Amino acid sequence: MERVILIKYGELTTKKGNRNFFVKTLANNIKYKLQDYSVTISSDLSRMYISFNEKDLNKILEQLNLVFGIHSYHVAYSCPSDLQSICDLLTETVEKEHFETFKVVVKRSDKTFPKKSNELAPIFGGVILKNKKNIKVDVHHPEVVVTVEILKDRTLLYYNAYQGLGGYPVGSQPKGLVMLSGGIDSPVATFLAMKRGIKIEAVYFESIPHTSLEAREKVITLVRKLSKYTNTIKLHIIPFTEIQEEIYKNVKDDYVITIMRRMMYRIMEKLAKKEHAYAIINGESVGQVASQTLHSMYVINEVTNMPVLRPVACLDKLEIIDIAKKIDTYETSILPYEDCCTVFVPKHPVINPTLDQCLKEEAKFEFSNLLEKAIYESKTITIKNQDVNEYQELL
Repeated sequence: MERVILIKYGELTTKKGNRNFFVKTLANNIKYKLQDYSVTISSDLSRMYISFNEKDLNKILEQLNLVFGIHSYHVAYSCPSDLQSICDLLTETVEKEHFETFKVVVKRSDKTFPKKSNELAPIFGGVILKNKKNIKVDVHHPEVVVTVEILKDRTLLYYNAYQGLGGYPVGSQPKGLVMLSGGIDSPVATFLAMKRGIKIEAVYFESIPHTSLEAREKVITLVRKLSKYTNTIKLHIIPFTEIQEEIYKNVKDDYVITIMRRMMYRIMEKLAKKEHAYAIINGESVGQVASQTLHSMYVINEVTNMPVLRPVACLDKLEIIDIAKKIDTYETSILPYEDCCTVFVPKHPVINPTLDQCLKEEAKFEFSNLLEKAIYESKTITIKNQDVNEYQELL
């Protein structure tokens, strides 16, 4: 029996004139994920179909679970669009399925088919009841929904439904730079940004020797884990030591974190322009720490005119942790290696900083050349979902 994977777009179907662009982007992303398998992919504006070798099915499904833009998918049997062929296919396949209650849903896209959907459903239900013992119809809470889709060129029959990641395919939006600290929040923010179709490059600020090579390795591991949801991710490693030491020497203790974040945002904007990115993304959650109060966000944000996206801004910590566990970044994020945002944290950081005071603190030292130097001395690597040992020369 021939089987095909039927992909449904979900949110992509809300697009009108540019839907073809989103579908083509999704198809390209799926082709990349399935490049090691013998598949044929075809699509229209409402569905996508993947022909495959049965021996590869489980591995193919694993890859589809990593692709944004798929609302749901089904592994469907295929047969000619005539009544006898459909009944024969039901007879042949129903015994292989495990369920006790079911209902039949018929979708008759081919309006020339002799009978209507409401006439076909009881016919197909009768075939199922005749060929499988100890089952019954339950139209309200069925264990299995047996779906028959009658198309012009063929009919698809499926007993299953798998949930996809949803969202938009990565690359359907321009590039954004994410501030990846190595904590719990920023990898989740990266995942959610990719879910909206944003092509991601990551930026890690480090302060050797105040931060360790283990902290860098931790970030590389996080990027590697996140890269499985796209093709590759560039990681920019920014040397932040000199800037951070100047801040620590010259700035009031309670304003150290606020000024540090303002410097980071300035670097992010410069790097974004260099890399042709259109947004800064981070893992800030409103009120979680002193630098993430609305007062702090306001004065920190003042240094850039770029859009700043905060995908986890209104999630609480438990919600963020739950996502982190699902995407397999949590255990890496909690490894006890400090990043530059934590090594110089004062005992009592300011909660309600003012812009006037920030400007006074920044006037105490020259930072423009230091910012340019940090970008010039940065290192960039391209990371795939492969073993972290590939990047040992950086550790």
